[in-house]
Amino acid sequence: MAVTDSPYQGHETLEAGDDRPPTEPRTRSVRERVVPPMRGSVLWGWIGPLLVTVFGGVLRFINLGHPKAVVFDETYYVKDAYSLLRYGVERIMLGDAKNPVADQRLIAGNLDIFKHCPQSSDCASYVVHPPLGKWMIAAGEWLFGMTPFGWRFAAALIGTLSILILARVARRMTRSTLLGCFAGLLLALDGLHYVLSRTALLDIFLMFWVLAAFACLVVDRDQARERLVSWYESSPVSSFGPSLGIRWWRIGAGVCLAMAMAVKWSGLAFAVAFAVMSLLWDFGARRAVGLRRPYVGAFNKDVPQGFVAFAIVPFFAYMATWTGWFVTAAGYGRNWDQATSSIPFFIFDSMRSWIKYQWQVYSFHSDLTASHPYMSEPWQWPLLLRPVAFYYEGRQNTCGVKDCSEAVLGVGTPVIWFGAVAALVALITWYFSTRDWRAAAVVVAYAMGWLPWFYFAIADNRTMFLFYAIPMVPFMVLAITLCAGMLIGPATPTASGTVPVRRTIGAAVVGAFALLALINFWWLHPILSADLIPYTEWKARMLFEKRWI
Repeated sequence: MAVTDSPYQGHETLEAGDDRPPTEPRTRSVRERVVPPMRGSVLWGWIGPLLVTVFGGVLRFINLGHPKAVVFDETYYVKDAYSLLRYGVERIMLGDAKNPVADQRLIAGNLDIFKHCPQSSDCASYVVHPPLGKWMIAAGEWLFGMTPFGWRFAAALIGTLSILILARVARRMTRSTLLGCFAGLLLALDGLHYVLSRTALLDIFLMFWVLAAFACLVVDRDQARERLVSWYESSPVSSFGPSLGIRWWRIGAGVCLAMAMAVKWSGLAFAVAFAVMSLLWDFGARRAVGLRRPYVGAFNKDVPQGFVAFAIVPFFAYMATWTGWFVTAAGYGRNWDQATSSIPFFIFDSMRSWIKYQWQVYSFHSDLTASHPYMSEPWQWPLLLRPVAFYYEGRQNTCGVKDCSEAVLGVGTPVIWFGAVAALVALITWYFSTRDWRAAAVVVAYAMGWLPWFYFAIADNRTMFLFYAIPMVPFMVLAITLCAGMLIGPATPTASGTVPVRRTIGAAVVGAFALLALINFWWLHPILSADLIPYTEWKARMLFEKRWI
């Protein structure tokens, strides 16, 4: 297979993703082939993504405290987070869905929102998600108080940081700062990402930890190959290759995956897929330098470390997020008196009670079939057929006309989502024709955020919503970015020294797509951020009127 320089030195072709040693005379060194060099300025590699991140952050933080209301499922997580701050575990609140006393008190500035019980254990609240996401929300509440800004701060910060991470990982995968910034810009302009970055729900935190784990693995892949090539260039060749030492980035990925599961259990699908993917990259790296027995070498030297990084480390990291439940008596299902009768009982009875609690949570999710006006099926998500109305308030004579609206609609930017469908189809075709690892990694990550929900929809008829798709969004953007690189084409100038026409046309198409995404986001922005607008303007933004309203 011929070696072709890519427009951004990351698709070394498409040669590339096929990690086999070349069967024809080498036109590049092993180092250049196995670890393509980063191109461009290191300084601009940070300045560009940071500028895009600042842009996305400004969008997310401006008027973050509006609407001054408990929006959609904030009613659960805002109060649970505050309970964690005060008691270390979740407690029962005043009122219920029909009589939201606690929500009303919060908006009025009254923090007396907990039910009063003779014993603290009587007020233990049965919650169905692990505690980490609520602890992250609690950090904002601790810093800025129990106000809409305070409880949304962590989501806005994490959403903003995810733009930086995506821009940097896209730069590493494409070896192009420009394409990295393009990816960060698209994420900043996605409507669903924007809404969840301004709402105290758990899903933005799940997305963040999944993306962070993916980024850690991409860095680990480069570093592992760098160590392998250094050994190849300086040490006697063996059949198995060397041990690559402690791989801190892969351990970091394991911690991030544990954090994803500690926000929502749906992070488990990513944990399994990323572990397998990382080990397959190890096999490919050892083949790429021409080892005679690469698989045996990988099983002996990489798999044991992989087990530590993807099993042992995540287990302890996940359990650490439950510390509040273990060290207090007020947690749901906590048999404190028996557990504290002796040290052995504290360990074994605590674990028995904890496992029983986890099983109850699993049963709850399996049996969650209650109808909801904004529920949707996973096969509807890529086309945005049923978004979620997070907030709507009709007003009279407050916007220059009689009928006015304030709305927060949890919906993606259609230009980006529809473009991603085409890009993902292109990546699947691209992978089967070139075996490029980037295409496979992006498609697998997207699939782990989407396909598991098909099982729950078909087998359990589970209640689901569009915003469950938020972990897919960074990988949708990466798919578009990789396809943008293919459209732009090779960076090599023509014999006359001019830029190829293909690159000019490709760059124009990619630039036009970014501009369309910006315009689309600008058009939707009033119904993403609860701007006060005439009812007719709100209705005009309902792309599929019968499904979006």
